[in-house]
Amino acid sequence: NRQSMPKSWFPIESNPEVINSYAERIGLDTGNFCFQDVLSTEEWAVAMVPQPALGVLMLFPIKDSTEAYRKLEDLEIKSNGQILDPSVYYMKQTVGNACGTVGILHAISNARPLIGLKSDSYLERLLQQTAVMTPEERAAFLEQDDEIEESHVSAAAEGQSAQDADVDTHFVCFSHVNGHIYELDGRKSFPINHGPSSPDTLLQDACNIIRKFMDRDPGELRFTIVALAPAN
Repeated sequence: NRQSMPKSWFPIESNPEVINSYAERIGLDTGNFCFQDVLSTEEWAVAMVPQPALGVLMLFPIKDSTEAYRKLEDLEIKSNGQILDPSVYYMKQTVGNACGTVGILHAISNARPLIGLKSDSYLERLLQQTAVMTPEERAAFLEQDDEIEESHVSAAAEGQSAQDADVDTHFVCFSHVNGHIYELDGRKSFPINHGPSSPDTLLQDACNIIRKFMDRDPGELRFTIVALAPAN
């Protein structure tokens, strides 16, 4: 997902072990909440994940068809408007292949009141420093931040598949904020409000949205889903 961005990192694998190691390093107590595989969008797979899920990451392939849909969706929302809760924490992505980091930050930051971060952790400092910034200012902050880049590089190196900076897959996050489910994708113009949701239904609601992504790309198998959920 480089999208001709001036700066690029190596991608992070959609692998809970890698993601949890990274999240722990930057301030998540994975003994309480951790990222876990969601094996399918079907109800049986959702039922296997401890509830309530606090965030959902999806990795999917970027293609001409997905880019065309993204542009169409953007035009429709700009034309029709949408409800956007001001308390949604959202950042743009300006570093190539940083979508894994951006997705993890979106998931944790929007669940922050429920999670409890390690005091004086990188995440706690980041969220305090960027609290009143615009999505663009947060992106610039991330791009200049050596500490998060080092953590990202370490996480990318922990993956099992060969590193390739020219990947064509992309992470997005789904979060519940004040009664709605939002798709948080740093490559889009703004968060996407997908309608009513609740903490108890977030994972199923996200899977319903993900199924629409899959339906728009029949036959494609490179979709993976990881949920931030209780660690028991």
